[in-house]
Amino acid sequence: MDRTSLIAEIESRGLRDTQRSGPLYKRLAAALTGLIQEGLLKPGTALPSERDLSESLQIGRVTVRTAYRDLLNAGTLESRHGSGTFVSGSVQRMEQSLWRLSSFSADMRSRGRVPAAKILSRTIATPSPEEAFLLGLGLDEQVLRLDRLRLADGQPLAIERSVVPLKFLGASQGNEGSLYDALAASGNRPVRAVQRLTAVILDRSSAAALEVKAGAPALLIERVSRLDDERPVEYTRSHYRGDAYDFVAELRIGEEP
Repeated sequence: MDRTSLIAEIESRGLRDTQRSGPLYKRLAAALTGLIQEGLLKPGTALPSERDLSESLQIGRVTVRTAYRDLLNAGTLESRHGSGTFVSGSVQRMEQSLWRLSSFSADMRSRGRVPAAKILSRTIATPSPEEAFLLGLGLDEQVLRLDRLRLADGQPLAIERSVVPLKFLGASQGNEGSLYDALAASGNRPVRAVQRLTAVILDRSSAAALEVKAGAPALLIERVSRLDDERPVEYTRSHYRGDAYDFVAELRIGEEP
């Protein structure tokens, strides 16, 4: 997008609409965010300097600086020393249904993306008391603990920490590929699950793995999946990048009593 088109797009998004609430820098930040989310400003695009944008829009330089600062803090923009301000190379946001149970690999393939997994840790051990309780196991049974970095088209999107009773995995023991495919191959594919979502911030280690800043927002999803006969087959804690996912659910009004 050239400079003239950028200015026109910003102006067209209510920058000077006095009926809109909030200070001018918030409206500027919202306009730039909209252009980025709609794909009109691509990752890696250089933005005008504070001085150039303030002169082109005929607004105060402090207004532009404050809008840029907010977007830098949110990870929407990034500053490159000696080069200027750029649209962050963050991933394209995706909608994920809360009501459909599918593996990460199947979900990415359905979107035309190439899934991959990098194993961070893989151990076979006895369950912790919490894992034994959630999975209905004895403390002397064995589980596979599998921590993986999940990627799509080479971009890291989530860290999954899965615990699965070894008895459900068959000969493969989840050595490679989709964990759900391994469960399905042994006749133990999950058919339903209960999930809990919590907003969290990433610690330094998780943020580094996901290629975001420490303290970046994320969604923690805890899931217990079950077989058709109601036996628990999987307990997973996943951290999803906050800039990558919107989780959605369809709601229906209940019947009147």
